[in-house]
Amino acid sequence: MKALITKLLTSAPSFAPLALRIPIGIILMAHGSQKLFGWFGGYGLEGTGQWMASIGLTPGYLMALMAGSSEFFGGLLIIIGLLTRPTALVLSFTMVVAIFSVHIGNGLFLSNNGYEFGLALLAATASLAVSGAGKLSADNLLAARLK
Repeated sequence: MKALITKLLTSAPSFAPLALRIPIGIILMAHGSQKLFGWFGGYGLEGTGQWMASIGLTPGYLMALMAGSSEFFGGLLIIIGLLTRPTALVLSFTMVVAIFSVHIGNGLFLSNNGYEFGLALLAATASLAVSGAGKLSADNLLAARLK
């Protein structure tokens, strides 16, 4: 079990994942805070839940809680570089759901509420799921302690 956890936490000693982790984590936390807390012009859990139910994602409140939590807390974990691979995998799945349940019918471009932004977030989170957190991460500190 220790070997599996060490493998999950260990990543190449590169700064490249850090260049993804910080901005992607900030963006995801901001979007999650809109859904959870109504910050930055968001509608909070009630409003987001009603909207999600209106597009067929039911129960809406629970879906809003799950999406908002994955984005907010997942974004925080990505910034810290803690449990990066599993967190990025959950966030990738969240982006796939967003793309196919909300944006795909509007085409690619963001100006038409298309999927380009979701696709960019999917690419970044999928990359982190594969690469791991890189240097300057809680994952690498924990992995070093387990060795």
